[in-house]
Amino acid sequence: MKTVNQSFQDEVRRRRTFAIISHPDAGKTTLTEKLLLYGGAIRLAGSVKSRRAQRHAVSDWMEIEKQRGISVTSSVLQFEYMGHMVNLLDTPGHQDFSEDTYRTLMAADNAVMVIDCAKGVEAQTKKLFQVCRLRGIPIFTFINKMDRAGKDPFELLEEIEQVLGIESYPMNWPVGTDGQFRGVYNRVKAQMEIFEGGHHGQSQVSAITGDIDSPVFHDLLGETLHKQLMGEIELLDEAGNQFDLKRVLKGELTPVFFGSAMTNFGVQPFLESFLELTLPPAPRFSQGKEVDPERPDFSAFIFKIQANMNPAHRDRIAFLRICSGRFSKGMNATLSRNSKKVKLAQPQQFFAQDRSSVEEAYPGDIIGIHDPGIFRIGDTLFENDDLIQYDDIPVFAPEHFAKIHAKDSMKRKQFIKGIQQLSEEGAIQVFRPINSGIEEIIVGVVGILQFEVLEYRLVNEYNVEIRMQQLPYRQVRWIESERFDADAFNLTMDAIIALDQDDHPVLMYQNEWSEERIMERNKGVVLQPIARRTYR
Repeated sequence: MKTVNQSFQDEVRRRRTFAIISHPDAGKTTLTEKLLLYGGAIRLAGSVKSRRAQRHAVSDWMEIEKQRGISVTSSVLQFEYMGHMVNLLDTPGHQDFSEDTYRTLMAADNAVMVIDCAKGVEAQTKKLFQVCRLRGIPIFTFINKMDRAGKDPFELLEEIEQVLGIESYPMNWPVGTDGQFRGVYNRVKAQMEIFEGGHHGQSQVSAITGDIDSPVFHDLLGETLHKQLMGEIELLDEAGNQFDLKRVLKGELTPVFFGSAMTNFGVQPFLESFLELTLPPAPRFSQGKEVDPERPDFSAFIFKIQANMNPAHRDRIAFLRICSGRFSKGMNATLSRNSKKVKLAQPQQFFAQDRSSVEEAYPGDIIGIHDPGIFRIGDTLFENDDLIQYDDIPVFAPEHFAKIHAKDSMKRKQFIKGIQQLSEEGAIQVFRPINSGIEEIIVGVVGILQFEVLEYRLVNEYNVEIRMQQLPYRQVRWIESERFDADAFNLTMDAIIALDQDDHPVLMYQNEWSEERIMERNKGVVLQPIARRTYR
C-alpha cells in the first residue's frame, strides 16, 4: 500500500470538477467560453452565435457542431483559476444527445444549471436536473441572458422551486431588467457591482463596486431604479430562504446567480463564488463501499469513448475520471471487467480537440488514454490487488430505430468497423434480429438527430455512404428470464426479438399495448427499460 503525502493531498483538494447542463439555446456553450476567458485559457471568446466572424466555440470541436451551431458531444476543458485546478465538462444541450450528457454527469462532482431568463425552466433542464438529483450532487444555477427581455426575477425563483422542487437562494440580484441590465447586487459581499466594457463579450469586463447607499450608484441608476432595487433586496432578506452551505452540498438548496454570458456581465463573480462554495472530489462507491479520493492507490472509471478525434490518425480515446490515487504516465492497472493487466499509454489532457501529453494527474481530473479497442464505457481501472468496481453506467432505451446497410457492398468492412466503433462510443446502440434468416443491423438512438450525425460521421470518418430505412418500433426492453427461449416466446404482431451488442435478448415493439399483451402471454418474464454497459 502506498502512503499519502501532503503534496498529493493538496493536489486533490484543489480540484473542482463540474458539468454544465441546460435546455438547448439557454447559452450553456457561451457560458463555457466565458469561464475559459476568465480562467485565462483563451484570450478572445468566440460565441456560438458569432458565425459572421467565422469564430466557433472552442468546446464545439466536431465539424458538424460548427456547421449547425450546436453541441452534439461532450467536451473536456481544464484550466487553473484562483489556485484551483478546474475540470469543466461541457455537455450537449440538444435532447437528442441526452445520453452523452447522462454519462458525463457520472464523472462530475457538481453541476451548473443554465436557465434562459425569458423561457425559465424548460423540458430538457428538468430531465437533466433529475439526473443530478439522483446523484445527490450540488447544483448551482446561472440565470442567463439578463441583457434581454425576460421574466421577473422573483417569478424565475418561484419557477425553479415549484417546477424542480428545490429551494433557491439568490447569491446576487440583477440591477435592471428587460434589456436594461447594468450589473448585480452581491448579497454575500453586500456590495453593488456595475459592469462596463467587455467589447461585446469578447474580453473581460470591469466593474464599479461599492456600497448600495453610495451616491455614485444613486446617480448611475437614477432614483426610480435605485429605490426599486433597495425594496427588492429588503424583501429577499426578510422573506427569502436562508443560505445553508450544508444543504447546498447535499443538493437541497441551489445558489442562484444572475448574469449575461454574452456580455460577460456577472460571469467572473459567479466563477469565483462557485469555486469558493464547491468541494474537492467526492468519494465514489465500489460495491457499496466508499473509496476515498485521497486513497493512495490509483482507481478510475471510463465514462466516454471517442473515435477519430484526430481524423489524420484515426485514433480512439477513452476518457477516464480519476477517483483515487495519483496517475502517472505509462503506469500499469487492472481492468476489473476481465482482470486483464493493461498499460495506460499515451495519456493526454484536453482543451476541446487540442491535446497535450500529461505526466501525472489526480482525483477529479479527466484524462484521455489511447484505446486499442479493449475498453468499454463503464469500465473500472485500478492499481494493486484490492478489487475496485465502480457503479455501472446505465444504458437508456432508444426511442428511434432504423435498418442500415452500406450502399457499396465493397465497403462492408469499413461499414462494420464504423458501426462497431460508434456503438462502443455510446453514440448509437446496435441490435441484430434473430430468426430473420438474413444478417441485418438495426440501429437504435435516443434522439432522431443522432441518425443525421451517424450518417455524417460514417461518410466523413469511414468513407462509407449508407442506406437507412426507418422502422416503426418506439420501445425496446431488455428481457430477463431464467430460461429464455426465443422460439417459445409469444410475441404480438408488431414486436420482434433481437440481440444487443452484448448478445442480450431485447424486445422491440411499437406501443404500450404490445408490452402488456406480451407480459400476459409470457408469465414470469421481466422487461427492463435500462440495461448496464458492463457485465460481469
